[in-house]
Amino acid sequence: MAAARTLLPVGGAAAVAVPRRLRSRETSSTSLGGPVSDGARLVRRMQLRPAPLLGSSTCALPSLLGRRLIRTQAASSSSSSDSTGEAKPVGFAERYPALVTGFFFFMWYFLNVIFNILNKKIFDYFPYPYFVSVSHLLVGVLYCLVGWSFGLPKRAPINSTVLKLLFPVAVCHAIGHVTSTVSFAAVAVSFAHTIKALEPFFNAAASQFILGQQVPLTLWLSLAPVVIGVSMASLTELSFNWTGFVNAMISNISFTLRSVYSKKAMTDMDSTNLYAYISIIALLVCIPPAIIIEGPQLVQHGFKDAIAKVGLAKLVSNLLVVGLFYHLYNQVATNTLERVTPLTHAVGNVLKRVFVIGFSIIAFGNKITTQTGIGTCIAIAGVALYSYIKAKIEEEKTHFHG
Repeated sequence: MAAARTLLPVGGAAAVAVPRRLRSRETSSTSLGGPVSDGARLVRRMQLRPAPLLGSSTCALPSLLGRRLIRTQAASSSSSSDSTGEAKPVGFAERYPALVTGFFFFMWYFLNVIFNILNKKIFDYFPYPYFVSVSHLLVGVLYCLVGWSFGLPKRAPINSTVLKLLFPVAVCHAIGHVTSTVSFAAVAVSFAHTIKALEPFFNAAASQFILGQQVPLTLWLSLAPVVIGVSMASLTELSFNWTGFVNAMISNISFTLRSVYSKKAMTDMDSTNLYAYISIIALLVCIPPAIIIEGPQLVQHGFKDAIAKVGLAKLVSNLLVVGLFYHLYNQVATNTLERVTPLTHAVGNVLKRVFVIGFSIIAFGNKITTQTGIGTCIAIAGVALYSYIKAKIEEEKTHFHG
């Protein structure tokens, strides 16, 4: 992924150079976006020019993404001919951009759906969400370390100043990821994703009351269907329990706070390296509570019971595969969001959640009441409306300042 001046939130694999500048700065955009995968949201919030993720919403980058798209297209067209005016050979991606973007969307959805299904199945014989959360991050970190060792990409040096800025972002990322996993273990995947559709509401509240940014009335009104829909779905959800509901809400709050901290710092480090460093710190944050909360049970009977049910090889391989899918879907989500306009990505995020909810119901044969189904549809429609309005507002800002 190309290096870009990046807001300090997320990281993935490698970097270009030592951060040249590090300064705090308020961005003019609001932190309101539609639901996005955690890693992608994190990256978008951290990037000054590219678009957002990691596990949350569209933060403040729609307008910045638009500018990057314009620059990318301009650079692409200018590079298609050399200094003599003769056309250079054009690659497949340049020749069929729509096809390539469509492939990215397909892989984003596919990896996300598979991750959610396989992750939920693990809890049937290994109901330890804290340990599973650690395994997700551990596999991602190992993936990044292997990439660094081969220079794919080159690791960016990091100093204490950057670490101090990354730490609160990583803590929020860790809490958000763990509580999401606990929620997925406690309730149906479809219901957990319905609750997480409330994240834009928390983003709007944080923008209004923490960052002091004025949220338009139209955006607040568009959130009403989301709140109503989630409430309807919760009242009659057959898998409802307070552990799943409360943890999903904590996850929403954590990812919202992550976006707030992300907006307070910037660096020239690329998003891939940032995602890697964030993942490493988040892993270190997650290990102690996993040991304290689930360690004794795992030592006494957790591992033994799981091995007795599926065998050691399957337990380890399943954890590795799910962790790899977790990392890859976040990475592909980031790549996808950088290729499209804010409005397209907003629609894509909504459709992604619809796909996950729909396929999880089919895969697990979840029974839902009529009210839960209607409530879920209302909530998703509200998120779609919110995302559309938000994207249009950001586009207008871009044209106004542009």
